[in-house]
Amino acid sequence: MSDSAQRRVQAISNQLKSGELPPVHRVAAKGPRVAGKVVIITGANSILGIGRATAHQYAENGARAIYICDFDGAHLEAHKREIEANYPGVDIHVRQFDAADEAAVKEVIDDAVKRYGRLDVFFANAGITGPNVVFKEIDAKAFMEVMRVNSLSVFLAIKHASAAMQLTSSSKPSPSGSIICTASVAGLRSNAGSTPYSASKAAVVSMVQTAAFQLAGTNVRVNALCPGLIETGMTKDVFEYARARGTTHKIGQLNPLKRAGHADEIARVALFLGSDEASYVNGQAWAVDGGLSAGHPYVPGRIG
Repeated sequence: MSDSAQRRVQAISNQLKSGELPPVHRVAAKGPRVAGKVVIITGANSILGIGRATAHQYAENGARAIYICDFDGAHLEAHKREIEANYPGVDIHVRQFDAADEAAVKEVIDDAVKRYGRLDVFFANAGITGPNVVFKEIDAKAFMEVMRVNSLSVFLAIKHASAAMQLTSSSKPSPSGSIICTASVAGLRSNAGSTPYSASKAAVVSMVQTAAFQLAGTNVRVNALCPGLIETGMTKDVFEYARARGTTHKIGQLNPLKRAGHADEIARVALFLGSDEASYVNGQAWAVDGGLSAGHPYVPGRIG
C-alpha cells in the first residue's frame, strides 16, 4: 500500500475511533436531477413515444431547454404547448428534420450552443422498424434505409454532439455531456426484430462502445438504451391487433415480468443516463426489457 493510501486509511480509522464519519462523496447535487441542462431529443413526435415521455421527464427535473425534434412534425407543436403549460420554466424548441441529415443535425446543435453556450444531453432516439418480413423478402434499398435512419443518425449525433459538449462557457466551465442512443434488445439477441432492424441496432451498440473509448478524457459519456417490447407509435399495430383478438395477456409473456413496457419506463432510464448521477456509466448497452435479454427464449411451462 502506498504512503498516501496508508495515510487515508489511518485518517478514516482515527475518525471512526472518535465517533465521526467522513462525509459521503457526492457526485450529483441535491435538487432537480438535470437542473440547468440543455437537451436535444430526436424521435420526439409520437404521442406514445419514448421521445415524448423523455422530454417530460427532463422538463420535470429542471432542464433549462429541450429541443424536441422529429422528421414527422405532426404533434411537435402540441407537445411543446403541453410541456410549457406543465413546466413553464423550461424553454421548448421544436425542430422538424431528418436525424440522418448531417447539416440538420449540426444546425440544431449549433443553435443550442449559440443560445445557451452549452449542450449537455443529446438523446439520439429517432428510428424506424423497416419491413417486418424475412430477409429474403427485403431488397438492398430497404435494408440501407433502415441502416441510414437507425445507425447513421446515431453516428451523426455522436460526431457533432460530442464536439459541442466539450465547449465551455460562463454557465459551463468544464467539458461534459451525455449522449444517449436508442438501440434495442434486437441489437443484443436474435428473434427480437427483422434482419435490417437488428443489424442497425447492433451497429448502435458497437458505435457507443467505440465512441466511449475514442472520447476518452473528454468527460463526454456515450451509452445505449436497449428497450424491449414497449407500446409506442412503432409498435402500436402489435398492441391493437392483440386488443382486437383479446390476447393482450400474451404480450410480453416471454420476459420474466410477463408484460410489455411503458415509454415512461424507458424515459426514466434516459433521465438517469443524462444526469450527473450516471457520471461513471459509459460505453454501456442498458437493456430495459423486463428481463427478456437475460436468458434464452423458452416456452413457459416447458422448462425443467
